[in-house]
Amino acid sequence: MNSIISFKNINRIAIPALIAGVSEPILSITDTAIVGNIDVNATESLAAVGIVGAFISMLIWVLGQTRSAISSIVSQYVGSDQLDDIKNLPAQAIFIITSLSVLIILGTYPFAQFIFKLYNASDLILEYCVAYYRIRVFGFPFTLFTIAVFGAFRGLQNTFYPMIIAIIGASTNIILDIILVYGVSGYIDPMNIEGAAYASVAAQLLMALCSAYFLIKKTIIPLRVTFPFNKEINRFLLMIANLFVRTLALNVTLYFANAYATSYGKEYIAAYTIAINLWFLGAFIIDGYASAGNILSGRLYGAKRSDLLIEFSNKLIKYGILIGVVLAAIGALLYYPLGNLFSNDPEVLEAFYSVFWIVLAMQPICALAFIFDGMFKGLGKMKYLRNVLLGATFLVFLPILLYLDYLEYQLYAIFIAMTFWMIARGLPLIIKFRQLFLPAHQND
Repeated sequence: MNSIISFKNINRIAIPALIAGVSEPILSITDTAIVGNIDVNATESLAAVGIVGAFISMLIWVLGQTRSAISSIVSQYVGSDQLDDIKNLPAQAIFIITSLSVLIILGTYPFAQFIFKLYNASDLILEYCVAYYRIRVFGFPFTLFTIAVFGAFRGLQNTFYPMIIAIIGASTNIILDIILVYGVSGYIDPMNIEGAAYASVAAQLLMALCSAYFLIKKTIIPLRVTFPFNKEINRFLLMIANLFVRTLALNVTLYFANAYATSYGKEYIAAYTIAINLWFLGAFIIDGYASAGNILSGRLYGAKRSDLLIEFSNKLIKYGILIGVVLAAIGALLYYPLGNLFSNDPEVLEAFYSVFWIVLAMQPICALAFIFDGMFKGLGKMKYLRNVLLGATFLVFLPILLYLDYLEYQLYAIFIAMTFWMIARGLPLIIKFRQLFLPAHQND
């Protein structure tokens, strides 16, 4: 059992999960980089991609929590050697979540203009938001399907196939982005921002098909939905409910950050879009080790090994700080080239460079918060995660943002508030984890 938390096994899970996790922000970053360099209305197009990306991310994070819930339950049953008891649960969960995604499409498509007005979009930016969203939204069910399948693979301690699927999806998106946004002389006319949307939907469809194939061919988990519901469906739905509330709180943060950046002007929302996408990239890189925390903590918890849970958490704290420092250092070395990659507008770049250092400085803090977030998901402690994020959002982020905005700090207000938000998310988790398992370990 000690080999489960060895450096080799942690990295066997974390590195493929890291590569798989990076695929989602790469989809957004690819759109951002390519759209930000088109010849016509690049700044407005970049702003629209950022606004729509924030809204779609909200939808995905709210309903995509099936991955964590499925992974937690499956990994705990793997740890207790009772996997056969919940083999039909993932298919039931996928059925529920994809059905909800269809309702989301029906409920948001007709009201796209109203939705993006709430983000302070107007004029040409609003027009681009609506056009981009009304294509991108059709990839939503495919994304949720893929995320849920990834949860089943994670529970089975397998991050290799999600990595393969993610590489296929990201590569497809990049190739189609270039072809559809810029066009191919004599064959395909440039489609600009709409081309980026079509590229994303095609990549999401391909990933869903690959996910179904690998789950059926490489695991004992069936995709055929059977009834009655599994005995764990109530625990699954309770986890989803707590994660749903938690994710709404998370998206309150992102909504206010996006809305305030938009209110400062098109250059500021464009700069914010670049910075937040790079922040997401860092978050998803760290998510590889957060995934290892999720997967292995669930298994150890199912096996009732609190002693190894403490040892495992100590290792992940060291890895998290190291990863955060490395990410910050790489960002510092590429400080100016990164900006030029996304935009040629001097005003956008000036605003971006003024705050990017804050994004880099918070990386070690983010690493610890995300890793322990993953561990609590593996343990199934969703209620505590919910309460921590509610407190961090409404008692820390929003008051700091409102105060610093009142002082006219603009983008500084957003990213300083986000830094304290991450501290408020991570510190309580570390303290609570040690309270839960350190006494049990000492009594063993």
